[in-house]
Amino acid sequence: MYIFITKIYRYQFLYMTLVQLQYVLAVAEHKNFTIAADKSFVTQPTLSMQIQKLEKELNIDIFDRTSHPIKITQIGEKIVAQAKTILMEANRMKHLVNEEKGLLEGDFIIGVIPTVLPSLVPLFYKTFQKNNPKSNLIIKELQTDKIIKGIKDGSLDFGIVVSPLFEDQIIEKPLYYEPLVAYVPNGHRLSDKDKINEDDLNTSDLLILQEGHCFRNNVLALCDTSNLKNRPIKLDSGSFEALVKLANDGYGMTLLPALVADDLPQEYKKFVKNFESPVPTREVSLIFHQSQLRDSFEKELINTIQSILRGKIFLEKDQKLDSNMVSLPKK
Repeated sequence: MYIFITKIYRYQFLYMTLVQLQYVLAVAEHKNFTIAADKSFVTQPTLSMQIQKLEKELNIDIFDRTSHPIKITQIGEKIVAQAKTILMEANRMKHLVNEEKGLLEGDFIIGVIPTVLPSLVPLFYKTFQKNNPKSNLIIKELQTDKIIKGIKDGSLDFGIVVSPLFEDQIIEKPLYYEPLVAYVPNGHRLSDKDKINEDDLNTSDLLILQEGHCFRNNVLALCDTSNLKNRPIKLDSGSFEALVKLANDGYGMTLLPALVADDLPQEYKKFVKNFESPVPTREVSLIFHQSQLRDSFEKELINTIQSILRGKIFLEKDQKLDSNMVSLPKK
């Protein structure tokens, strides 16, 4: 596809391709022509040649190739920003047509936070693709701030995050409310309790995720954090698997989302304890830009996820687990 820009006073036409703009954004993101070409599934000479053609048409340098990593020139920054806008609008045109035809086809790029992706995506991915064979889900594991940025600049179509976010231009649609459970190995001061409550939590023996994970904030919101900086041993990890291993090695206890606990090996589930009512939960939502045009996909994805989780987890705020729901693992 070509974009034509008329320069009336010279009676000339400037044209560029959407592919050229995509290559520009790839280099701007990766600061390296070889990596950008690899991510764009073309050879490095092909990518470089297309960008050079665009620079020649515009009579400017978009990138400073003498620096390592490659830097974007001052005018190049403006070109990159405009390229994002042009590509986003071009995609919106395709989305508008597909939406009018009721088609769920093409790429759908979804950013998912690390504390949700491993337990949720495997549950719905195959089902969604089977029911919508012309769609292509592209899942990216990203922190919340990068998902928000991606949705606002058009590089992501949707995100799955812990909410609320209170972000301008971002719409949030709650998917489910996930209970938190405690992982308490034998020998811990709470190991004899059938259920625990928030007052039992003490940061002196609580293993938590590293800073940057929203689940860390969810956990700390339940605790008295006055002695957090004075913990005798600080063991912050980047994964739930590591936290469970550290707990099993005698370094304390940890909290887990219910879906993560449900994926634990059977021999570990006996160490999982429920909270007394009211059970702390986290709200997990599908988010998207307020101007997005892919309503059919939004509804289909929400329906798919909720139909799979129905009976296993809270789908509404303040919902109670009933006798038909899968109980969380007990000692």
